[in-house]
Amino acid sequence: MARGGRGCHLGLALGLLLALVLAPTALRAKPTVRKERVVRPDSELGERPPEDNQSFQYDHEAFLGKEDSKTFDQLTSEESKERLGKIVDRIDSDGDGFVTTEELKTWIKRVQKRYIYDNVAKVWKDYDRDKDDKISWEEYKQATYGYYLGNPTEFHDTSDHHTFKKMLPRDERRFKAADLDGDQTATREEFTAFLHPEEFEHMKEIVVLETLEDIDKNGDGFVDQDEYIADMFSHEENGPEPDWVLSEREQFNEFRDLNKDGKLDKDEIRHWILPQDYDHAQAEARHLVYESDKNKDEKLTKEEILDNWNMFVGSQATNYGEDLTKNHDEL
Repeated sequence: MARGGRGCHLGLALGLLLALVLAPTALRAKPTVRKERVVRPDSELGERPPEDNQSFQYDHEAFLGKEDSKTFDQLTSEESKERLGKIVDRIDSDGDGFVTTEELKTWIKRVQKRYIYDNVAKVWKDYDRDKDDKISWEEYKQATYGYYLGNPTEFHDTSDHHTFKKMLPRDERRFKAADLDGDQTATREEFTAFLHPEEFEHMKEIVVLETLEDIDKNGDGFVDQDEYIADMFSHEENGPEPDWVLSEREQFNEFRDLNKDGKLDKDEIRHWILPQDYDHAQAEARHLVYESDKNKDEKLTKEEILDNWNMFVGSQATNYGEDLTKNHDEL
């Protein structure tokens, strides 16, 4: 990237840094604006609508994703079955000829996270400098911090110096956590976990630790009530606190501080920002297996899935007579 003056470069560098590296945490919110720390990935499935029992729309969007489900709606039954057969081969990760509930759940979760993988694909070439389809820590460090490392005097005694000095070791720690095989290079899956740790189970501890470090201003390893509130709200003037701040203080005392010692430890932070909600992907996978498992062996063959293709990919022209309720011009 060509250098466009110190101010221009710093703005771009910090913009990239904050956009990719500070996720899922955020910069301080404006006064009186509440910040949301609870991690609820956009990729998660919502509740199954009660009116969807016949149209299979929820099943289609869970199994294919919203965009691909629209594409399948325009295909003939023969084309849908052909494509579904190819998808089944990909879902059967161990190649044993059966699709288990766990394999289906893994597929559904991946489909729902597709926008994340699309995002990684867009930035991949910016970091994979030697084009070996891997990103080493050195490649990422040079792409993100290269200018700072090469020109340290420009950052001396500035807030940017403090930011880069803090973020570099934090990035390296996160990179190592994402690098499951420890070879100091990231595959696409590992790099996705690095950029979006909130989406990966093995990265949850990093999410908790980074949240603690962001909020724990006195460095005692805990989050007290004042730090908890300061992360959401800051006084510009010595006026009264908004009602929602008072409500958050009550939330802290009653629901966040589980052991009632006046502060949050890592376990309490995890309970706060990573709530153990209902697993919609697991429920959908069980539903698809139950509805398609003819011999009740709790796993599906490709034949069983293709026999019930309408539930998995379907076509709006064949879903329970939906074609009778629409004009032909709309199909």
